[in-house]
Amino acid sequence: MLAVGVALAHTFAIGARSAAAATPEQVPASAPAAGSPGAATPPVATPAPQPSPPQPSTPVALSNERTSTTWAHPLEAVSIRARPLSGARTVGHTHLATEDGFPEVYLLLASVTDARGRSWVQLRIPARPNGRTGWVPREALGEFHLTHLLVVISLGARRITLYGNGRRRFTAPVGVGKPSTPTPPGNFWIREIFKVARDNAYWPYAIGTSAYSRLTDWPGGGVVGIHGDLGEPQLIPGDPSHGCVRMRNADIARLAPRLQLGTPVHIVR
Repeated sequence: MLAVGVALAHTFAIGARSAAAATPEQVPASAPAAGSPGAATPPVATPAPQPSPPQPSTPVALSNERTSTTWAHPLEAVSIRARPLSGARTVGHTHLATEDGFPEVYLLLASVTDARGRSWVQLRIPARPNGRTGWVPREALGEFHLTHLLVVISLGARRITLYGNGRRRFTAPVGVGKPSTPTPPGNFWIREIFKVARDNAYWPYAIGTSAYSRLTDWPGGGVVGIHGDLGEPQLIPGDPSHGCVRMRNADIARLAPRLQLGTPVHIVR
């Protein structure tokens, strides 16, 4: 064992002298040159993955305007945008009251969250021209309400029909706009329902919709309403009006209490 230890010590001494002879600046002749085969390749830094920018969420439908319709009152007057973006083109402005002074009602179509996490709601706009839509921030609207009603007014048949959850609940004849001042077709909704005095021509009820007639100079801006027969029940069914929908007094007295704000009104040819 002692001889082996001496031999190992001699070997270690030789290795130590060889290592001391090579300074840090010296490279042994046997070492491969940089870039030659066998040389160590320095690691290549891999760029850190960049996070993807936030993306808008998928729009969520709020109404089908047949058996399920969502509506809300506005909380403030804001710009209505063409797209759900703060810098998008302005297509209108919300207002807090109807032409008759009742809290305004907006029919809501869909909601989406933008890339910054802000919620937007698509709504129908109650203004000329009929049929426009736009987007407002969710915080500009109050509590969401839901109705399962639908009113369909057939201009050709001169008839109004109320549906509840897709089932017919009520129907009656109506008078509509004359050819020179037609009742406009389209998808609208009920913005106000109120009783009127016995001595008022619109007695017993007036129901304000989001449709606008051709008569821009009409009191209240030409809003298409559903109201009583103006003392001329014999003109129903027919086309005696300036764009409004007339019902016989007994019929509207039965219909109005069944209606709800935000109920879609489809006026079809």
